[in-house]
Amino acid sequence: MNKSIWQTNLKILWFGCFLAGMGFSLVMPFMALYINTLGDFTQKQLSLWSGITFSSTFLVTAIVSPFWGKLADRQGRKLMLLRTALGMAIVLGLMGIVQNVYQLIALRLLQGVFAGFISNATALIATQVPREKSGATLGTLTTGSVTGTLLGPLAGGTIAGFFGFRVTFFITGLLLFLVFLLCLFFVKEEFVPILKSEELSGKDVLHQLKNPRVIVGMFVTTMMIQVASNSISPILSLYVKQLAGNSGNIAFISGIVASVPGIATLIAAPRLGALGDRIGSERVLKAGLVFSIIILIPMAFVTQVWQLAVLRFLLGISDAALIPAVQAILTKNSPHVVAGRVFSYNQSFQAMGNVMGPLVGSMVSASFGFSSVFLITPLFIVMNLFLVQRNTKSIKKQKPTS
Repeated sequence: MNKSIWQTNLKILWFGCFLAGMGFSLVMPFMALYINTLGDFTQKQLSLWSGITFSSTFLVTAIVSPFWGKLADRQGRKLMLLRTALGMAIVLGLMGIVQNVYQLIALRLLQGVFAGFISNATALIATQVPREKSGATLGTLTTGSVTGTLLGPLAGGTIAGFFGFRVTFFITGLLLFLVFLLCLFFVKEEFVPILKSEELSGKDVLHQLKNPRVIVGMFVTTMMIQVASNSISPILSLYVKQLAGNSGNIAFISGIVASVPGIATLIAAPRLGALGDRIGSERVLKAGLVFSIIILIPMAFVTQVWQLAVLRFLLGISDAALIPAVQAILTKNSPHVVAGRVFSYNQSFQAMGNVMGPLVGSMVSASFGFSSVFLITPLFIVMNLFLVQRNTKSIKKQKPTS
């Protein structure tokens, strides 16, 4: 791959991931509050509907991702970027005109069909960048979505606070359409299509892997990371409201609290990615899991919003270590010929975690209160740490797959 092509693509896709991250996160801080305007719900009903709404997108994503991975191998990853950006632009814009929670859930289900911009951007860069630079490069790419995610809740909370929830969905759609245009005109891919007759089966993909246990282990690790990180998503704005009472603009405050981990992740991700290239991404991954356990438990006992914000800032450091480290491990242990399939499978597991996490969080909070979510979530991380330790034993001083 021509050096200038992958470096140019990195810059364009960084900005694309930035806009995609902003577009996705604009609506997240107030989604539960938006649902509350669509009907007359009790607190328990609101928690459950929020969990279902968050999870529905990822349920569909988990099912369709392998299909898109096969199509990416035949048609190219650029086409997948165009598909997801344009589809999401339309669906997110339509969410601004829904009249009830059922319509919102239907659109969230449809959103799952068009999901995957960031994962496809990662797969495209992963197949172009030299492997010895993969950790630092993927860490840099991660900062694009993180920066967008950081600014999105702040922008979304501000817009929702002043102009209402629905306007925010329209703005989200416009941002994602801009991402579509950027990819259409500026992203370059030297792609050699795989004929349908030469397409590898799932079993054949495993046979192409030098260390399939590591790859499959990373799939499960990705799922567990998403369970832990998304268990908090449906109840975050409601937890903030409980801590803050009725004072101030809850949508704006929720946006700030949702954003603060991104500041730490933005600073730490490239550095931790480069550190992973030197000492091993699996070591960075384990350290990030341990640190997240230490930070999550005190969140159950905060009494002020600022205390929650400080802890979530620290949690952003662990976020910087987790998914980028997994992506680097996958890249270093997957031949380019099956990279599209590997990343599509990983997206399916990521989506399954995104389904399970909000449902776990909403059910636990509905039964035992918001604080209990922060005590249950570390249990998933402990299990994940055990799995990572077991599945990465074979990663010693082995050379990356060429």
